[in-house]
Amino acid sequence: MSALPGLQESLRTKIGVMTQPDKSEAALKQAIISSGEIPRHIAFIMDGNGRWAHKRGLPRIAGHRQGVKTVRKMVETGPEIGVEVMTFYTFSSENWRRPRIEVTALMELLLDSINREIEDLKRNDVSLRVIGDLSALPTGPRKAMEQAIIETRDNKGLKLVLAISYSGRSEIIKAVRRIIDAGVDDIDEASFVNYLDTTGLPDPDLLIRTSGEFRLSNFLLYQIAYSEIVVTDKFWPDFSRSDLYECIQYYQQRERRFGKTSEQLSK
Repeated sequence: MSALPGLQESLRTKIGVMTQPDKSEAALKQAIISSGEIPRHIAFIMDGNGRWAHKRGLPRIAGHRQGVKTVRKMVETGPEIGVEVMTFYTFSSENWRRPRIEVTALMELLLDSINREIEDLKRNDVSLRVIGDLSALPTGPRKAMEQAIIETRDNKGLKLVLAISYSGRSEIIKAVRRIIDAGVDDIDEASFVNYLDTTGLPDPDLLIRTSGEFRLSNFLLYQIAYSEIVVTDKFWPDFSRSDLYECIQYYQQRERRFGKTSEQLSK
């Protein structure tokens, strides 16, 4: 978009690009808690791990490892401020096209991460859920993920959703196939969501994308119809609690009309 600076600036204003200076983390946290509605569901497109590593002369997997630490920070922070669901775009179906050595390293990192985090998830009452094609994973990470889902399914705290081998278009197609297989003839928006991978979850109120890219990348295409979108220039490994709070501040400043006028909402 460098050739269209005017359009880029317009998008940065309308979508919301977080570039303001850091404020006190504690002050930001208190401000969002006292200022308004906290989004029930926050979805993250975690972008920039490879570029973060490249800037430091490190292998790409180093950026992914650092990115896991950011996920942990978000999962710890969400329940503290009242977030109910957090969805992380962990590995897309298109990511299988990456170099084999990187895909192998990512699968090993996924296995290592779930084995290290499972006890903390249980201790903090977090339930784990996976959307996407879990069957596409190698045996080790697939079985570890399936076991973690079983061990945390009765937890009542934060719902942690990992989109793995996920495609928004494929999810919609799968939902249509489920409807056909079920022999359902009469379908509407209210019933259609029951056939999506995210059935039972509220749609994301807020979608955050790191690294400054203005793309949805085939993520939750049906569910984000009315999500507020915030793009930050920071790479995912650098995304902090303060950054999360600032994104939520932007969300709180938005008027969510859902097709209505401002006058209708004020009545």
